[in-house]
Amino acid sequence: MHQYVVDELKGNEIERVFAYLEKSCQKSAIDNLFWLELPDDILTPIQYEHRDCRPFCIGIEVTEDKVVFEMLVRSRKKLRCNCIAYASTQQRQFILNFVDALLKESDIKA
Repeated sequence: MHQYVVDELKGNEIERVFAYLEKSCQKSAIDNLFWLELPDDILTPIQYEHRDCRPFCIGIEVTEDKVVFEMLVRSRKKLRCNCIAYASTQQRQFILNFVDALLKESDIKA
């Protein structure tokens, strides 16, 4: 799995990360998992065509000392489809910009 990981976080930093994710993402039914929805204007052509598979998201998992950002763009409606793929260059940049904003807003010096 392709991932971007921010690790070696302290308890108070994890609390601030949680607060940021709770206001910026959708909380999953699974504890400590969030969904970051990708905007339509950065979807790949096949993802854009697959309206019935939308929304497209990446998973963000929070553990006791790290935050893991998946680089797999998933459909929230289907488990298997050819529109599910690793992030394109533009999508990766969107994810990394989100990570940068999270770290800045959470006052985490990486």
